[in-house]
Amino acid sequence: MTLARTDFPPGFLFGAATAAYQIEGARFGGAGISHWDSFAATPGNVLNGDDGATACDHYHRWEEDLDLLRDGGFDAYRFSTSWARVMPEGRGAANPEGLDFYDRLVDGMLARGLKPFLTLYHWDLPSDLALRGGWMNPDIAGWFTDYARIVMGRIGDRVAATATINEPWCVAWLSHFLGIHAPGLRDIRAAAHAMHHVCLAHGDAVTALRSDGHDNLGIVLNFEQCGPASDSDADRAAAAREDAIYNRWFIEGIRSARYPDKALEGLGPWMPKGWESQMERVAAPIDWLGVNYYTRRLYADAPGALWPATRGVEGPLPKTAMDWEIYPEGLAFFLRRLSTEQAPGLPIYITENGMAWDDHLKGNRIEDPQRIAFIQSHLAAVRDRIAAGDDIRGFFYWSLLDNYEWSFGYDRRFGLVHVEPGTLQRYPKASYHALSKALNER
Repeated sequence: MTLARTDFPPGFLFGAATAAYQIEGARFGGAGISHWDSFAATPGNVLNGDDGATACDHYHRWEEDLDLLRDGGFDAYRFSTSWARVMPEGRGAANPEGLDFYDRLVDGMLARGLKPFLTLYHWDLPSDLALRGGWMNPDIAGWFTDYARIVMGRIGDRVAATATINEPWCVAWLSHFLGIHAPGLRDIRAAAHAMHHVCLAHGDAVTALRSDGHDNLGIVLNFEQCGPASDSDADRAAAAREDAIYNRWFIEGIRSARYPDKALEGLGPWMPKGWESQMERVAAPIDWLGVNYYTRRLYADAPGALWPATRGVEGPLPKTAMDWEIYPEGLAFFLRRLSTEQAPGLPIYITENGMAWDDHLKGNRIEDPQRIAFIQSHLAAVRDRIAAGDDIRGFFYWSLLDNYEWSFGYDRRFGLVHVEPGTLQRYPKASYHALSKALNER
């Protein structure tokens, strides 16, 4: 890598990110069943029938994993708490063993000089709440707020920053309209309700946590550049519809108390009754924004198809193991748009950016020059946007470890550190060492 820490402003944070269900091991520590457990147990949902029961066993190996962050020269660690671990039924009594685990984890970060960046929800909804409708049920705003207060009441005095929800587009659209993630629904009414309730839960939790005396509160949104497959007006309109659903719905709801008209053209008739009167709750002020960015996608019009009447078209650029185009220009595009149009004045952290690659252990080493080049190109985009005046304060690589990659099981490997199946032994990759060298140049 040619970029180094010195290419970024003083105080700019470098970290790595993970999520509870993907690394901890859901069968440990009194965790309840989540809708990912039941989704993974249903044939055809997850590659190879993999689940997160053991995952990377971070529940027992957390000290080793935090040592990797410290020894790599990282400043911060973005982690999530598991709702199903903290409150196995989703409501009612908390699990002391779960809270104790996160207590130890946060203290372990601080002991190693790492800033804890907490995400309260990264997709592991307790199964009992899923049976009550989950994100389709308006009561989830209250359920989530209660959970958030319990977690923050225990560790909120020591975390550096708190995000309410990770990637609400995945929580709502990917999971309730496209059916790719738990709960695996394909229903426009379910999707419309989830698209609003996830925003409402975020806003209500922010308001409650702020009233409890907590600050530095934000949310993590994912962005994917939606380009037209051609210069035709029809394809441009198709890309604009996808952009409204994917990239504009959540940030405009949270910052401007309104959802984009192009998305409401399809979702409007299916929205929860009285949603318009709840938008001020959605738009509770936040202190920072997390940006997750991986790729772009090209869209063409699909005449005669049901709304949104679009179809994805394969792009020409090199792709990762997820079949995602490598397009760092898209990250620069969103940083500019957010900083100048959608969220001016709001500090930004790149909370996820990374690539899956089909890398393999050879003699205790993994050479992954493709990942090094990916990190370099995206960090260069961040550096250039900082030079242009954008208020960007940190970069978190996804992910620290090869982990449970949801519907792809353990087949897609994003990690800076390889986790050997069976033994779960950790092997830092060449990308880990390259990034560590760049971070230690001060």
